[in-house]
Amino acid sequence: MCNFLPLAAADVAGGSIPLWLTGPFALLLLLIAVMPLSPARIKTLWEHYYSYAAIGLGLVVVGYYLLRVPAGGSVVGHTVQEYISFISLIGSLFVVAGGIHLKVKGEATPLGNVTFLAIGAVVANLIGTTGASMVLIRPFIRMNKIRISAYHVVFFIFLVSNCGGSLTPIGDPPLFLGYLRGVPFFWLIDRVILQWLATIGAILVAFYIFDRWAYARVPRKVQGKIEQGDTWRFEGGINVLLLLVIIGAVFLPDRFFLREIVMLAAAAVSYRFTPKTVHAENQFSFGPIKEVAFLFVGIFLTMMPALGYIDQHGDEFGVKKPFQYYVASGSLSSVLDNAPTYATFLRLAEATAQKRRPADFPANMSDEAAVVAVLRNDPADARLIMAVSLGAVFFGAMTYIGNGPNFMVKSIAESAGVKVPTFFGYIIKYSLPILLPILLLSGWLFL
Repeated sequence: MCNFLPLAAADVAGGSIPLWLTGPFALLLLLIAVMPLSPARIKTLWEHYYSYAAIGLGLVVVGYYLLRVPAGGSVVGHTVQEYISFISLIGSLFVVAGGIHLKVKGEATPLGNVTFLAIGAVVANLIGTTGASMVLIRPFIRMNKIRISAYHVVFFIFLVSNCGGSLTPIGDPPLFLGYLRGVPFFWLIDRVILQWLATIGAILVAFYIFDRWAYARVPRKVQGKIEQGDTWRFEGGINVLLLLVIIGAVFLPDRFFLREIVMLAAAAVSYRFTPKTVHAENQFSFGPIKEVAFLFVGIFLTMMPALGYIDQHGDEFGVKKPFQYYVASGSLSSVLDNAPTYATFLRLAEATAQKRRPADFPANMSDEAAVVAVLRNDPADARLIMAVSLGAVFFGAMTYIGNGPNFMVKSIAESAGVKVPTFFGYIIKYSLPILLPILLLSGWLFL
């Protein structure tokens, strides 16, 4: 939910981003995907040295930008600022949510799980996909402790960590970026609510089929225990207030790292005053956030050339229609951070509309709010904004790195002893055969 900006061609004026410079980014993604599948000795080495690999590959790209790219220092500086904002938000929500212990009155039946995930999808629009993920993933795992399986975590990522938060600027970072650039707070919800309901509904139906089949295989004695469930219990009330402080900090002026300071201060207060018994019941540790912090610093630095190349050559891709924008922005959001991807394709949408009706646009195209206002006021161009917004948010669920909360949920689930899919297993078993057809059909019907 930070003021993410794309790597603009103007930022590297006089220089061209070579395609080969995307190699470190591709290599880092390959390492993230392959190393957990390696033999035990190699896997152990990766677990000890992944931080060096991520930072090392990032520094290769940074070195090229500083030495060979005009204005490369400002691009690197802005990317570092983006990362600090990103990890401050993710980290503070992780710490504060770790101080909330929620027990749900119990029914980890298929219908109970569907209800929980549906509520989580709605809540994601109120406290963000990151906030909702951090608050709800532990209760969801506890609810299903008797029969927890990989698909529970995967569908949680689909619904709560991504697709659910596509209605408001608070829901997901790309939409907050749109809000900062002139898209009114409630503009999107009026136009995409039907597609949101259809998409969320279809994913919930797919989950129910999985869960009903798995539940039917549980012995009847165990089913009785599942249906009896736990009692309601809530601990760590101070962290609800601190969670609201973090969400409110998103709207503070983007100066002197004021947002980040407030967020980190809230996290420090939470860690200091949360009872140790709550942290113990949540099995709280800093391991998951440490892994995310190191891997994503490498991702942020190595993805600079990829975003720069798209910004310089995006008009050559032939993307003109809303469904094309939906698929294109979504495809890249699957492997790139979805906020700068959103910003890049919003810029391409502005260029597409300006070519079609140049007289309607302001002379100063850098006045983002004025340009977005022109787009919003034309029904055809408004559909481009809708397509970019939904593509960036929905398709972030396609991989573990498509959106910040995904990897966090994976790490928390692993820490709780859940056997989650590998990087490729997630894609091959779940996102390609289940999620992708739903998203494509949704886009085709509504865009």
